[in-house]
Amino acid sequence: MKFAYRFSNLLGAVYRQGNLNFSKDGNAVISPVGNRISVFDLKNNTSETLPFSTTKNISCVGLSPDGSLAIVVDEDGAAVLVSLITRAILHHFHFHKPVSSIRFSPDGRKFIVTKENVALMYHAPGKKREFNAFVLDKSYYGPYDETTCIDWTDDSKCFVVGSKDMSTWVFGAERWANLIYYSLGGHKDIIVGCFFEKDSLDLYTVSQDGTLCVWESDTELDGLILKKSQDKPKIPRQGEEEEEEEGEERDKVEGEEGEVIRGKVETAKEREKKKNVRYKMMSKHFFNKEGDFNNLTAAAYHKPNHILVTGFASGIFHLHELPEFNLIHSLSISDQRIASVAINSSGDWIGFGCSRMGQLLVWEWQSESYVFKQQGHFNNMASLAYSPDGQYIVTGGDDSKVKVWNTNTGLCFVTFTEHTSSVTNVTFTSSGFVIVSASLDGTVRAFDLHRYRNFRTFTSPRPAQFSSLAVDVSGELVSAGAQDSFEIFLWSMQTGRLLEVLAGHEGPVSCLCFSPVQSVLASCSWDRTVRLWDMLDSWQTKETLPLTSDGLAVTYRADGQELAVATLNGEISFWNPHTATQNGSVAGRHDLQTGRKETDKITAKQSAKGKSFTSLCYSADGESVLAGGQSKFVCIYNIKEQMLMKKFEISCNLSFDAMEEFLDRRKMTEFGSLALVDEGAGDGDGVSISLPGVRRGDMSSRHFRPEIRVSSLRFSPTGRSWAATTTEGLLVYSLDGSLVFDPYDLDLDVTPASIRKQLRLQEWASAIVLAFRLNEKALKQEVLEKVPHEQIPVVCGSLPDIYVEKLLGFIATCLEKSGHLQFYMTWAQNLLMLHGQKLKNRSGAILPTLQALQKSIQRHFDDLSKLCDFNMYNIRYAVALSKQRGLKRAAEEETEDQEEEDEELSEEMSEASLEDAEMML
Repeated sequence: MKFAYRFSNLLGAVYRQGNLNFSKDGNAVISPVGNRISVFDLKNNTSETLPFSTTKNISCVGLSPDGSLAIVVDEDGAAVLVSLITRAILHHFHFHKPVSSIRFSPDGRKFIVTKENVALMYHAPGKKREFNAFVLDKSYYGPYDETTCIDWTDDSKCFVVGSKDMSTWVFGAERWANLIYYSLGGHKDIIVGCFFEKDSLDLYTVSQDGTLCVWESDTELDGLILKKSQDKPKIPRQGEEEEEEEGEERDKVEGEEGEVIRGKVETAKEREKKKNVRYKMMSKHFFNKEGDFNNLTAAAYHKPNHILVTGFASGIFHLHELPEFNLIHSLSISDQRIASVAINSSGDWIGFGCSRMGQLLVWEWQSESYVFKQQGHFNNMASLAYSPDGQYIVTGGDDSKVKVWNTNTGLCFVTFTEHTSSVTNVTFTSSGFVIVSASLDGTVRAFDLHRYRNFRTFTSPRPAQFSSLAVDVSGELVSAGAQDSFEIFLWSMQTGRLLEVLAGHEGPVSCLCFSPVQSVLASCSWDRTVRLWDMLDSWQTKETLPLTSDGLAVTYRADGQELAVATLNGEISFWNPHTATQNGSVAGRHDLQTGRKETDKITAKQSAKGKSFTSLCYSADGESVLAGGQSKFVCIYNIKEQMLMKKFEISCNLSFDAMEEFLDRRKMTEFGSLALVDEGAGDGDGVSISLPGVRRGDMSSRHFRPEIRVSSLRFSPTGRSWAATTTEGLLVYSLDGSLVFDPYDLDLDVTPASIRKQLRLQEWASAIVLAFRLNEKALKQEVLEKVPHEQIPVVCGSLPDIYVEKLLGFIATCLEKSGHLQFYMTWAQNLLMLHGQKLKNRSGAILPTLQALQKSIQRHFDDLSKLCDFNMYNIRYAVALSKQRGLKRAAEEETEDQEEEDEELSEEMSEASLEDAEMML
């Protein structure tokens, strides 16, 4: 249970490549991120990464019409059939060649896969269990170049395929007598999109040069004639030649089953009493009317609304109404190429993916507003930090941005762009509302999470590149280490002034860390020392700890009684900072298991000798340490036993370099590895091997494969999860208690029946103790929620001390998702009030539980405060409106009274005038 961490979510990346899809209800976007799939719920504003991955980056995703199944295909053509309901892989399949697009038929019975110049039709997997879920039905040959896009008619009778040879092919899904295939030309560039009109064979085709062709068919869908079965051979009559089917050949392709249909460019002859389907170009429209060269890169069409959305290489998109080609809307949403476009089922929301910037946008075109707007770090992530309550994660990257992520929703809610160079380190202050970041641009900046602004900028007297950062417990002292001058700079947060420059190291300062309990700064350097600086005693060196190799990372335990240091020789040493003595060490070089890069001339085992851990982090309880480096593995070590407890493989994506341990025999030639063979005809060895220490590879080379590595690791303060910044993104691993049976002090009498018997006898305290000994979540929740509200103080007072901490931790986890706020808050309040002193004595061990409780309460407080504020403004508006109406009504009543008085007065005057007239007469 203690190390049952499972992959939970992927943050820091929202889109990489491939096609976007909307869910059936149109409220969620399904986006491929590397070799994983992320689902972004637009209604609830949350994200979820599905718990499976492919062997390489995903190239296309096909979604079934009912939204329950998805076929995910990677760059090599390896496909997995996934259930989006259970999040499980149902079937593996390999198409053996890269797949350009995949599309289910509207009735869900078939799906088309296009690879190279062929379209393959498969029977869609059904609800029955089958040995082979993908059964090939027909193969369609027609285009001379790679196929690019597919679309189906609404009744699944025909489909259309676009190609790079500038032609579009219409094929019959069944054996229609008057439509076997049809080829359409008219374009001068690659076909980007082809779309059928609703309930019709009419077509729209869009090419890369910004041309739209409108095609009209002379036959309706009902006019397709099904070919009669040819099971019995037809005997020709005397004097009648045997008819040969024009334009169709039936043969078998080696290694494939199913019928093969080959299209020819020649037009099929029309037979007697039967007219073949024909197309006519009705109109031709151009997007680039000004003549500027702007490639059309993505297109989508919504049939019910007749809306065509086109995305361009410049980041502009257009909305047109077809077939009149009326421009509805045009907007620039990015400065990079739009790689994918999708429209939801209602036609209100349009999803855009920009692969170079890692952007995912959802635009509501009717109100002209963003529904969703996220962008990950489009370059490597360098560091991360948890907020003190574990609710937020801040990340810094090589794209000079600082982003803050919500751990509950998985979305970024603020981005700071003040830095002008790579951000090397980020951290939170103890208050949790200030973020401090260090950068290679020579500045350390402090950001306020209340007003979202950069309120402090710390600089050095002469320009320096800051590579390490630390803030003390009070949040008053900010320190940063320079790469080039070997100095440590110290600033005051209050005034922003430079207080001191600490000199003494003889090599670059690689890591800084403040003690959590006293004002002592630990600095780790390449000069094979760790120095402890006393902040209260004139910033003098308190102790110097000698290391066996260059120091790379240093971290304090949560109670400040121990120090862990990672060195270049792959060791992790543990020190007592008060006595300056070493308590133990772990040799972790063999646990890293680094992979072999394509251009390596030595084995992975030999290259592992030069690898080491570059990031360290203590667990929340301080009993274990988390370590990662330039490898795909993250290790957890037990400090007391000094042994490896568990190893996590953070990625299995072979699109990254240094993933495989051995040479790929498929890339071996008689001259050696294909990656090391020079393609040029020059003399000598012209292959550019990357220099030692280069992490990203040669950016100028044609083929660029990033190397897998872990740049930073952090445990959540609650102890329920840990996060790592990797080449893939920000990976979050959480404890999954539902899958682990972890009883405590179990014996034969502890059964669900005996626990429920205690409940019937109203022995609440003993029932809770028995439930926690069995340790099943559902049973614990059942027992806890059956305790009467007025009995909670009595039960809390009679609980044994050892179960108080367990109950408090369980309440913290229940409070995170439960709606019984007052009930669980009453439990927490009584436990803390009655056992406060005992808990205080064990503050180090109980701290993660209290922080988990604080995180849950804070999240509910934020949600409720927003709701209350919203309601308060609504009430104020309603009161002001009622007052306004009351005043208006009072004014109306006053005018009515005045009018009545005027009428009475006029009546009296008229009566008086009549009396006067009578008297005069």
